[in-house]
Amino acid sequence: MISLDQVTVSFGSYDLLKDISFLVSQRDRVGLVGRNGAGKTTILRLFTGEMKPSGGFVSVPPSIRLGYLPQHMAYSDSTTVFHEAEKAFEEVLQLERDIHNLTVDITARTDYETDSYHKLISDLSEKSDRFEMLGGRNREAEIEQTLIGLGFERADFERATAEFSGGWRMRIELAKILLQQPDVLLLDEPTNHLDIESIQWLEDYLKDFRGAVLLISHDRTFLDRATKRTVEITLGRLADYKVPYTEFLKLRGERREQQLAAYTNQKKKIDETEKFIQRFRYKATKSVQVQSRIKQLAKIDRIEIDEIDGSTIHIKFPPAPHAGTILVETEDVSKRYGTTHVLDKIEMIIHRGEKVAFVGRNGEGKTTMARIIMGELEYEGNCKLGHNLKIGYYAQNQADVLDPLKTVLETIDYVAIGDIRTKMRDILGAFLFSGDDIDKKVSVLSGGERSRLALACLLMEPKNLLVLDEPTNHLDLRSKQVLKEALLKFNGSLILVSHDRDFLDGLVTKIFEFRGRKVKEHPGDIFEFLNKKRLNTLKEIERKEIVQKQDKVEMKTRQELVQTQNPTIVVTLADNKQKYEEKKEIDRQKRKIATRITKAEERIEDLEKRIHLVEMFLADPESMAANAGADPYVEYDQLKKELGVAMEEWEKAHEEREA
Repeated sequence: MISLDQVTVSFGSYDLLKDISFLVSQRDRVGLVGRNGAGKTTILRLFTGEMKPSGGFVSVPPSIRLGYLPQHMAYSDSTTVFHEAEKAFEEVLQLERDIHNLTVDITARTDYETDSYHKLISDLSEKSDRFEMLGGRNREAEIEQTLIGLGFERADFERATAEFSGGWRMRIELAKILLQQPDVLLLDEPTNHLDIESIQWLEDYLKDFRGAVLLISHDRTFLDRATKRTVEITLGRLADYKVPYTEFLKLRGERREQQLAAYTNQKKKIDETEKFIQRFRYKATKSVQVQSRIKQLAKIDRIEIDEIDGSTIHIKFPPAPHAGTILVETEDVSKRYGTTHVLDKIEMIIHRGEKVAFVGRNGEGKTTMARIIMGELEYEGNCKLGHNLKIGYYAQNQADVLDPLKTVLETIDYVAIGDIRTKMRDILGAFLFSGDDIDKKVSVLSGGERSRLALACLLMEPKNLLVLDEPTNHLDLRSKQVLKEALLKFNGSLILVSHDRDFLDGLVTKIFEFRGRKVKEHPGDIFEFLNKKRLNTLKEIERKEIVQKQDKVEMKTRQELVQTQNPTIVVTLADNKQKYEEKKEIDRQKRKIATRITKAEERIEDLEKRIHLVEMFLADPESMAANAGADPYVEYDQLKKELGVAMEEWEKAHEEREA
């Protein structure tokens, strides 16, 4: 469908991309990965035509429609959410106007035998067929389904787009792109502005999408679930693996080990050959053998080891000062923004040493609660902070509020306190700011560099409670893993507002779910919480069906009463009996499907836990060395296959229930 052929992108003497080639085919699900600045976004911009290569060819056939979601874009706020999303159906809307005008013209005509009248009839038929083919009658349902899937409420549909933040405007643009049904989706960090539920909806959408997908994401779980192919950009080169991200990491490690072993063996043979040549080069009796060895050496196809960019940040939080047993306690905390009620009588306790996550849909009050704890907002109720509490805060837009006129060194110097000032340059070096980088103005830094600088500022003073609001936005996968490991070792407490499931997994032990102005506490990790939510949603559906049954019984009773009182109303008992039997059969089928879904979910939960245990085992070299039993990789592959079968059963049952 679309491809790059020997493409090079240079900036002066620096080659960002060097002779890279790859093809995106129909139904491909490709994840572009690599550190910040490696050239991932550049590849998307090459396909859209926003950038031209310094060398090579970019192929995008004219018939291929691209849907591109950039990280940052300008918005035109002149209408409502629904009407903005409806712009995705530009051709359908024009056809609708044409059909209306043609219908009006035909109705007013009486010259039924003329060529012009027949031409009108032909145009109307052609446009009506095209309208039906494009699904014009279903557009409102598709718009509603997509907007709700991306986190909007029905009450938001008629609100002006200007009332929404940049993150929500990005969701509207994503909705428009999805509704256009392009041949290729190019998505640059689509999950940055989505909550967990919306990310899961997008994963499901991409599974069924008929075109190809090329996306950039630093969300490991999203990559694993939304892609089947991983393309890594490192040091200007491209490596292509036909597997999702986690399997790619495993294969890349195995490939590098094989390369190193082959390279070592070959180098040993080359060294021995060169020594022989040097030793006997000037001996006449060995001249034939020397010439033979020289020819052998020239014919050797030298093994090259894949270059890997090993640069990464290094984070170690200072030891946390001692604090009281209870760090945060809220009583009847409520918050309104004008007429909008965000939080209502919130009760919450966070103890010393706890690492908790605030999760929920965007706009439910997670950031508001974090800012209340920080003392940045006025509110109703009480929020008590513990003894000797020292809070380090990373706001969602922390990287954007840095002073653009300060240099990197001046920024960190402004917040450094005490002896840590003597280590400022070392800390900046750990965050990949070295040499002339420390004299750069904040205004010229990339999003990832600003995020690293904002995180570095947190290390300038010991804290016993870190409140981090979306700290992984703009961090590449390697930097996120380093941050996660540092937070695991941090001996203080942590409040983490994040939608990144892989980042939260194993890091937090308690979830505070924000929904409907309330907060509900869930002990356990993020995947336990998500599994429970899936079951809870099923129970809500079952409860709704019971209520509907009761309503129908009451309606039937009222109809029978009306029939008794007014003989002119005829109700066919045979028809009612037939409908009743049909309804009984449908209800029986629903119960069977609900049982299948429950069993499938229990099976999925069990398999995911077993896979997690095997992954922990595979990640521990000591356990692997001590293992003398069955091959753990075989067990891992078998569990993955069983999980795939269970997921297919779950999806099939859901489709049957919806049908």
